[in-house]
Amino acid sequence: MSAYPTPRHRLATLATAWVATRALMLWLLTHDDLSALGSGGVSHEVRHLYFRWYGILSHGAYPAGDRLWQYPPGAGPVLLAPGLLPGLTYFHAFVALTLLADAVIAWALARAGRRPGHSLRGAALWTLGLPLLLHLPLARYDVQVTAFAVISLLTLSRSPRAGGAFAALGALVKVWPALALVGAPRGRTTREAWTSAVLTAVTLLAVLATAFSNPFDFLRQQGGRGVQIESLGGTVLGLARHLGWPGRVRYRYGAMEFVGPYVQTVATVSLGLTAAAFGLLLLWRVRARRWTAATPYDAALAAVLLFTVTSRVISPQYMVWLLGLAAVCLTSRHTTQRPVAVLILAATVVSSVAYPGLYREVIHSTWAGCLLMLLRNGLLTAAAVLSFTRLWRSGLPVPQRLESAAPTRNPHPIPAVFRTGR
Repeated sequence: MSAYPTPRHRLATLATAWVATRALMLWLLTHDDLSALGSGGVSHEVRHLYFRWYGILSHGAYPAGDRLWQYPPGAGPVLLAPGLLPGLTYFHAFVALTLLADAVIAWALARAGRRPGHSLRGAALWTLGLPLLLHLPLARYDVQVTAFAVISLLTLSRSPRAGGAFAALGALVKVWPALALVGAPRGRTTREAWTSAVLTAVTLLAVLATAFSNPFDFLRQQGGRGVQIESLGGTVLGLARHLGWPGRVRYRYGAMEFVGPYVQTVATVSLGLTAAAFGLLLLWRVRARRWTAATPYDAALAAVLLFTVTSRVISPQYMVWLLGLAAVCLTSRHTTQRPVAVLILAATVVSSVAYPGLYREVIHSTWAGCLLMLLRNGLLTAAAVLSFTRLWRSGLPVPQRLESAAPTRNPHPIPAVFRTGR
């Protein structure tokens, strides 16, 4: 009898861990009113905001003039979906569908991990990493969005058209899943994936624009966002308050943002850094010469990390995206992103301490709040730099050994009489 667990035993262990950790997350959600868990703040978004939007969407319109509505049209069907489950309140149905999406991700990662040249580490990271965010993932629809990106990446090699379609569906809910295609192998795979993505996006947009009014009102609200207190720029401004900067924190556009002198400058710098990140990814794409089975996964993680750390907003639920993409990377034994995944796990733990536990400290920019954000964003920045560096190096051609033009001198020459042939 083998001393090592069989694949069947590993899968059973993962399934047991998933059930146990999700039960714990549900327990935390039912006790969301505890002060240590945010006094109900985590579930407030689903119970009130999402439910209010559901009422508007169910009448055939997207929220118009609502500063909190900043999502592409594909978010509408996701927020309407809980209404399809009979006998449940909107909140309970939303949580049930989130758990279903979570299970689909775990299943897809485990299925991919059983293929030759792959590993179950990705499924393990997702199963054990998501609960580090406590109950937050169950009260946001980022798990559903992450499911689109994960499935897109895992299907890309076998069916580029399917991979492109899933990426487009995710991008229409929250834009970032479009980055799942940034590392698609050149040639036919890229053409088929992006063609499918464009056709899927155009078709779904046409359907939603026909079925709902005000589908593009979100563009006006998105452009007005400022600097969120948890962003990299927000960390700088939070520390500046200890040096006499007179800025304040206000609830704007669905997040706690800084207002005051130089905030617009910080926001502009953030946008400039995002543009620079896009340029780096484009340069990598042009210069890369080697693709492995893990390159599309690694490129997607590097891209989302770069766009996350340069964003004006880094909400706690963004960690769900990074955990999902890191898990996809770890399904392949060829990935370059294993140390990056460790940094992401560390940043996830710090995020949970900052929100919901010590969020008041972050809001008031106390030294504890500033140090938490400095640590979390420092880990994310280090992860982004390391991720892109390892991606860049993996794309360089393998150095070829140059043979000397002169013949190698044999220290023990064989007399001609003993050589083979004439």
